[in-house]
Amino acid sequence: MAKTPDDSRLELLQGTLDMLILRTLQWGSQHGHGIAHSIRQQSDDLLKVETGSLYPALHRLEKRGWLKAKWALSEANQRAKYYELTAAGKTQLAREQDRWSQLVTAIGRIMTPATGKE
Repeated sequence: MAKTPDDSRLELLQGTLDMLILRTLQWGSQHGHGIAHSIRQQSDDLLKVETGSLYPALHRLEKRGWLKAKWALSEANQRAKYYELTAAGKTQLAREQDRWSQLVTAIGRIMTPATGKE
């Protein structure tokens, strides 16, 4: 995968990071660095989650009961906090995906209006 220059990276809409974290954890528990790496890799290097945004989001999601965390050894044999989606987190992810679909549809209507409507 080719490196993407920082100036071509996309800014996340407010609230989108929470949804991306929940979605990433849908496939199993991960530590913070793994979550950030997964988001970056799945976006073809267009989305880079900064530490200053990631960890406050993880703590917020944990506080809301959407994630649970436990300490374990990472692949590099270092102590790391692993996050896992809870049942409430799965429900919230479904809500977020529905809202995201509605937002994409609404923006699509504005960006590509039907012929004859203006």
